[in-house]
Amino acid sequence: MKIVIISDLHDNIFNLEKLLNWCQKNKISKIICCGDVCSAATLKFLSAQFNGEIFLVLGNGDFYEKKDYQKMKNVRYYGLVGEEKISGLNFIFSHYEKEIKKELEVSKEKFDFAFYGHSHKPWLEKKGKLILANPGNLAGIFYNPTFAVLDTTTKNLELKILDETF
Repeated sequence: MKIVIISDLHDNIFNLEKLLNWCQKNKISKIICCGDVCSAATLKFLSAQFNGEIFLVLGNGDFYEKKDYQKMKNVRYYGLVGEEKISGLNFIFSHYEKEIKKELEVSKEKFDFAFYGHSHKPWLEKKGKLILANPGNLAGIFYNPTFAVLDTTTKNLELKILDETF
């Protein structure tokens, strides 16, 4: 199974549509979103256009309310930090690096992958068995629009640039 990891959409519907088309072509059934979707309208669009599960944490630029995401059957909301087990792998995700590092101090060995956003800068780092990554930002602010794709079978995590070929 492949999972897409995104962050920092900042209401960029144009890039979100391109990503969702890519997800459909590649049979993606799960998205981990590390925050900053921003508006309730963008979250509603994401939920309506994506048929799979969406795992969502709060970012500093998010302005939707509890009543907005509670209506969305495919959205699981976690607040500041999310933890999930998918295909036998343990994930932790947040918008903030400091929240991830705080959790990892306590239980680093528990997780296979840790994701966060906020800086908009995509990068990957391996610390023992843990892979720590920032998928960058889907909005294309400060850096090219990027996202990450994880193949849960091979445990291969890849950063992708969202470009005109999508």
